[in-house]
Amino acid sequence: MSHEIAPHTLWTGDYYNEGAGKEGLFDKLKEECGVFGVYGHPDAASLSYYGLHALQHRGEESAGLCVSDGEEFHFHRGMGLVKEVFDKDLLSSLTGSISIGHVRYSTSGDSKLANAQPLVFKYRAGDLAVATNGNIVNAPQIRRELEESGSIFQTTSDTEVIAHLIARSSKGLVEAAKDAFNRIIGGYAFLIMTNDKLLVASDSHGLRPLSMGKLGDAYIFASETCAFETIGAEFVRDIEPGELLVLDREGLHEDRFDETKHRKALCAMEYIYFARPDSDMNGSNQHAARKRMGSQMALESFVDADIVTGVPDSSISAAIGYAEQTGIPYELGLIKNKYTGRTFIQPSQELREQGVKMKLSAVRRVVEGQRVVMIDDSIVRGTTSRRIVNLLREAGAVEVHVRITSPPFKNPCFYGIDTPDRRELIASSRSIEEICQEINADSLAFLSPEGLITAIAGNNEADYKGGLCMACFDNDYPTRLDFDGEEKFGCGC
Repeated sequence: MSHEIAPHTLWTGDYYNEGAGKEGLFDKLKEECGVFGVYGHPDAASLSYYGLHALQHRGEESAGLCVSDGEEFHFHRGMGLVKEVFDKDLLSSLTGSISIGHVRYSTSGDSKLANAQPLVFKYRAGDLAVATNGNIVNAPQIRRELEESGSIFQTTSDTEVIAHLIARSSKGLVEAAKDAFNRIIGGYAFLIMTNDKLLVASDSHGLRPLSMGKLGDAYIFASETCAFETIGAEFVRDIEPGELLVLDREGLHEDRFDETKHRKALCAMEYIYFARPDSDMNGSNQHAARKRMGSQMALESFVDADIVTGVPDSSISAAIGYAEQTGIPYELGLIKNKYTGRTFIQPSQELREQGVKMKLSAVRRVVEGQRVVMIDDSIVRGTTSRRIVNLLREAGAVEVHVRITSPPFKNPCFYGIDTPDRRELIASSRSIEEICQEINADSLAFLSPEGLITAIAGNNEADYKGGLCMACFDNDYPTRLDFDGEEKFGCGC
């Protein structure tokens, strides 16, 4: 997705703090969006509808589709889930063989239809639609420059910057897009569509996931491979960092906008938390990788206990891995209520404190009188972990040992994940012992960075050396971070 940005503001920690209350009860991180593209299928809209359904976990606030019949665009965007935004009649009106689709989370300010993607524009060369997953770090500076030279922006989304850069260029679409991608800094996966072309691009470090598949003669592009399975497409390959694919009437053209060999740095949190368990990235299945994280966690931080349970849903695979490695039985000690999601409100602090039970329930008959190992994928502010530990204690657990299958999350992300201000990240200012006390656990351990890399890589560890972005853990950001024209490396906060 793209972040909403107010004109003339800096991209700082305070920006992320604006959205601190978005998650309410649960201080889990939010992925920003999912993108899905089709080229060369007579019913591109229907394929995209099902593809976006498969990517719904990547964004629940808005959904959109833009389809071209070769002559003109047909598009629709709306607030809500894919099934709420589209119906059969609406889909039948979106005719054409080229499409790009988007599901989105917002990260600051209000969710607005104007910022829902794909963004659609008219410019000198015709129609242009843009959808992206990620974040342009230097968007505020570029936006300010464009506004000072006469550009009028219609949204507060940083994605619009790309459209303006392309529209202002005197070059053809492909060369203009190359220039634009070389101008922007950040992590992104772009789908750009005209009436007869589809452009597909990944940032120079491959920070955000993007894959290509085929269904018959049609080309399919998606943030995760699980979307290919949904529509019966065959996975072909991942889009390479710095790569630009152009699809037109003459077929697929493989190109690059950046010939420099950069460090590959796919977001580690995709493996730990964001991606669906049935998706593959860089040849590694997410469920298998998370099981290995749990197994590695057991090797690094074994604790004697009676049962192992995982926090639904993203930590179930890791909990199974921990249980298999230790021989401690895995039990379904926590149940998630899947129907509270976007509609849940907390009208008072008292209800907020109790409200965790609306999303999670401890199974008393399972945990009562037991020493429990609770596996989770991350700790952000610590509030959620404390509430879940207390849930287990209230259900009768005599001990609760927390094991986190990632290193301590200390630094904000600038590449398309909704993270709070560094000051709100509990691991940035507290020791592991202090965090353990804060969340009311009997013991606490985090997976080591080395253990995480080993678990993700599996049998392909050599391919992953330096191949992950772990800046949220180690402060080693793969790109420079621009703040109001001042170039910095590292956090920049």
